[in-house]
Amino acid sequence: MGVSASGKSTVGAHLAQQLGVPFMEGDDLHPAANRAKMASGHPLDDADRRPWLAALAEWIRTTAASGQGGVATCSALKRAYRDQFRRTGADVWFVYLALDHAVAAERIARRKGHFMPPQLLDSQYDTLDPLHADEPGVTIDASGSPEQVLAAALRAVCEPDR
Repeated sequence: MGVSASGKSTVGAHLAQQLGVPFMEGDDLHPAANRAKMASGHPLDDADRRPWLAALAEWIRTTAASGQGGVATCSALKRAYRDQFRRTGADVWFVYLALDHAVAAERIARRKGHFMPPQLLDSQYDTLDPLHADEPGVTIDASGSPEQVLAAALRAVCEPDR
């Protein structure tokens, strides 16, 4: 979880590969209308996110029922969204890739071909409710290289006392 350009897709895909579990890029579950709205520079509201969150929750539920676990990436900016994922009955554990606004803005400016325009970053930080101490998961500084962030995520996920 985290704002745009925090490295969710890169870290999530590599994490799933390292763990040998299915991977879901949460952005792939956005309805076309959501992608078009964001691409035009308009932030999504909760009504826009509802079908996307439901689709991701269903993927979590189905993947957990298969017994193999999985890694899904999405912003999960609000606790209410994360609560919805936990209500699936799966043992959901969050890796919050925390990133300074200026670093995120710099990364977004360098991206090519992504539907999320730079002008929506402020709205993500306005909405962001970071992972709370009572939520299952870990906060990782995402300002390092993808390799550094992945290594930290792997350590956190594979900790024996997790």
